[in-house]
Amino acid sequence: MATTALVDPDTGLTQAQLAARHGLRVAGERPTLTEYSRRLWAYRHFIAAYANAKLVASYSNAKLGQLWQVLTPLTNAAVYYLIFGVVLAQNSIPNFIAYLTTGLFIFNFTQSAVLAGTQSISSNLGLIRALHFPRASLPLSTTMTQFQQLLASMVVLVGIVLVTGEPVTWDWLLLVPALLLQAVFNAGVVLLVARLGSKASDLKQVMPFVMRTWMYGSGVLYSVSLFERLPGWATTVVQFNPLLVYIELARYALLEQAPLLNESLTQLWLVAAGWALVAGIGGYLYFWRGEQEYGRG
Repeated sequence: MATTALVDPDTGLTQAQLAARHGLRVAGERPTLTEYSRRLWAYRHFIAAYANAKLVASYSNAKLGQLWQVLTPLTNAAVYYLIFGVVLAQNSIPNFIAYLTTGLFIFNFTQSAVLAGTQSISSNLGLIRALHFPRASLPLSTTMTQFQQLLASMVVLVGIVLVTGEPVTWDWLLLVPALLLQAVFNAGVVLLVARLGSKASDLKQVMPFVMRTWMYGSGVLYSVSLFERLPGWATTVVQFNPLLVYIELARYALLEQAPLLNESLTQLWLVAAGWALVAGIGGYLYFWRGEQEYGRG
């Protein structure tokens, strides 16, 4: 009686064909942008919890704990006021204390996020190699941590503004969209530097100098009217400095007589929204394209 030999259906197939036949995919393969965004949204609770944990841990060894969220910006403001308000006598600016602290707190939001974001991948390699999750969760949690610290700083700033004689006006409400636009801008920049920092470990040594230079070009410590002395093309470039724009919007919202480099409020809002859009989308796409690289090597 004749018997029929069983033929293995996988015989003769290449490795790629075998993987496709059995539904196997390359480990660490970058998903599509839509799928990646869906996964990232599913991890939103993890991002929030991780951001809260980092915030608490950052002050866990200090006796005053999270009170340093308030003391740190106050101390910085006091030092800069001593130098620029007393020693250099910046008396031409009405309510210089509020003017200075507004610039410092708004700039520090971006500076802290960028400096922390540079190491958000490289300092979490153990977590990245142990668990599978959208890597953008890490730089985004860094941005959220700094946003929480900003909220504490804003409580201090409002107190300073009131104590120094500024009235409460409806313009104060403009601070909310200005900070939200800056938060989106920060998230995009943090995603950008996170990928760059994962490739070049020395970037964390360079970024403090970059941010210090950026601060001096953003009118944080002195009147922005000084930029009007620059050549016309240079003044135009400065007007599109994103941090200068966000600082000017915050000062416009809180201070009655804050000098502005750009008197057109509409243009300020357009530039602020444009930078948030470009940085947010551009940084997200740039980070997503390197998803399969993180934690390797």
